[in-house]
Amino acid sequence: MFLTTTVATSVTGFFFPVDHFMPSHAVGIISLVVLGVAIYARYTRRLAGGWRNAYVVSAMIALYSNVFVGIVQAFLKVPALKALAPMQSEPPFKLTQLTVLLLFVGLCRRRRDQVPQGADPRTFTDPMKVQRC
Repeated sequence: MFLTTTVATSVTGFFFPVDHFMPSHAVGIISLVVLGVAIYARYTRRLAGGWRNAYVVSAMIALYSNVFVGIVQAFLKVPALKALAPMQSEPPFKLTQLTVLLLFVGLCRRRRDQVPQGADPRTFTDPMKVQRC
């Protein structure tokens, strides 16, 4: 479901009327490329071998690109945020983007290390999360 909705989000962004190439188009293209890798890793390669890591990293990059655009839009549209960073080059904007980027890097590393190599991530049960009586 995540892959489908993220592809739909990225594709529909190209249907807005514009007269020149914009940064949002670049983010959309990058998102679609990494989503292509994620889809290939997940459905064609079935997360075998290194494709598991490729899936995790590419899915996280795709999700981060959506969050990145959401932050940009928030700083453009929310009056309080726009007052803090009207040009989106001020420290509050940069600090927000850096914080979110670091969170995503941490999540990506954690998720990649959570499922042992060779285990099926769809059926793997983390023994540390199983409740014992």
